[in-house]
Amino acid sequence: MVRSFDAVELELLWRRLISLVDEAAAALVRTSFSTLVRESYDFSCVVTDATGQSLVQATESIPSFIGTLPETVKHFLRFFPPEQLEPGDVLITNDLWLGTGHLPDITVAKPIFRGGRLVAFSASTAHAPDIGGKIRSPEPREVFEEGLQIPPLKLMRRGETDPTLVAMIRQNVRTPDQTLGDLWAQVVALDLMEDRLLALMENYALPDLTELAREIQGRCETAMRSAIAALPDGTYRSELQTDGLLDTPITIRLALTIRGDEIEMDFAGTDAQVDRAINCALCYTYAMCMYGVKVCTNPGLPNNEGAWRPIRVKAPPGCIVNPQFPSPGGSRMLIGHYLPMLVFGCLGQVVPERVMAACGSPMWGMNQSGVRAGGRPYANMFFYNGGMGGNVRGDGVTCLSWPSNVSSTSIEISEHIAPLRFRHKRLRPDSGGPGRHRGGLGQEILIECRSETPIAVSFLAERTIFPAFGIEGGGPGAPGELRINGERTDPKRQYVLRAGDSVALATPGGGGHGAPRERAPAALAADLAAGYVTDTAAYRG
Repeated sequence: MVRSFDAVELELLWRRLISLVDEAAAALVRTSFSTLVRESYDFSCVVTDATGQSLVQATESIPSFIGTLPETVKHFLRFFPPEQLEPGDVLITNDLWLGTGHLPDITVAKPIFRGGRLVAFSASTAHAPDIGGKIRSPEPREVFEEGLQIPPLKLMRRGETDPTLVAMIRQNVRTPDQTLGDLWAQVVALDLMEDRLLALMENYALPDLTELAREIQGRCETAMRSAIAALPDGTYRSELQTDGLLDTPITIRLALTIRGDEIEMDFAGTDAQVDRAINCALCYTYAMCMYGVKVCTNPGLPNNEGAWRPIRVKAPPGCIVNPQFPSPGGSRMLIGHYLPMLVFGCLGQVVPERVMAACGSPMWGMNQSGVRAGGRPYANMFFYNGGMGGNVRGDGVTCLSWPSNVSSTSIEISEHIAPLRFRHKRLRPDSGGPGRHRGGLGQEILIECRSETPIAVSFLAERTIFPAFGIEGGGPGAPGELRINGERTDPKRQYVLRAGDSVALATPGGGGHGAPRERAPAALAADLAAGYVTDTAAYRG
């Protein structure tokens, strides 16, 4: 007999599901060791049904994991079919093509059993503070240079940890305590989701999640199809250039076709993969495209399998958004973070009021590794964000990560864990593109090396050549800039800092929306008073 749910019961079940994944996310943050989870929130938690189809995802999440984490659970099932799974098992991988597109993201999943039957999976992805190999940068030419690769394996079998695998991980990373500490925090989150889900199923006499998943996913699918069907059919095209490598831009092309209640995205004509670590694996391409469509069609829809069923993504094998083994991808965000903007470029032709001007992203990051005076190695990664684009509703938000949703690391924490001194961190005047609604501002950061031993540093940085463009007559934001000891440098290379060396980062501003002459005088006066815009720029705009 098929179980049906009335509106009240379904809402109560949904709220319980949201609550359990959010509780697991909070536990992961509280028990984690690294700033990447604790400060930057670079992680996610999800519950899927027994087939790996996502059911509910934590509120605290970043868009890339919306599309990648449930897919990894499905890949786990290919390697470990249900008959090979037992209570207490924990699966693990960081495979570039089965996971999130780069090795630092470690995904774990736990099969959940009720009455001897597999009924669900709890799963989590988190960005590890270090995964070995060359410090994260665009420089590696093969995935083998980027660190330890973990194929789909069992981290735990029937509740017992595999000591050989743990020893292998510990030996191959610069931060064994932090990396393993975050991994065990992920396992804590898996256990908590399992406990809360089984209690929910007991309370509501659910033998499995089949009917509940069908109801929730089906409603989301219906809502997404309805939103797509409201758009005019047709094929819409968009393309843009990234800074690329050695002053050679990379062009990404997208054709988005709306056909009834479905959308297909095709990257035919996009430039080929490169022998540097900026390639964007198809799993990450898929996630970023899904996010872009959702924002423009039904942004309030819950993140689960139903929302993605009407959407397909295609990319020619060997292009930069579908690279093939053994291409590197450690800095895949330098391509992947452009993809939602490409989707906006297509859908903005039919719903211009729902899109914003280009953002000062991909987000920027500074990676460091070295050996302290006592001989202990370390590695850190700090994020710095540019401005978002202006839109029909208002100015772009200043210094906010988009589309990654990753938080910046505070100066106090950064100085505490790294031999660095921050001389200043301030808003960057005139960096937001002019417009009726101006772009959000970037920021200026000046960092001094205080280490007694050399530090290897690398950067994640884009829009130093092609600034964030404006739309509807708005102007571009200011391009980004990186200087070491006052000299402009290539952000795609690795450098060595010594005591007294300085690093100056100026993150890009967002593009403006609408003609600058249409900006309200009061808004311009407020910008001048706050120092967001100088007199010279205000006159020029």
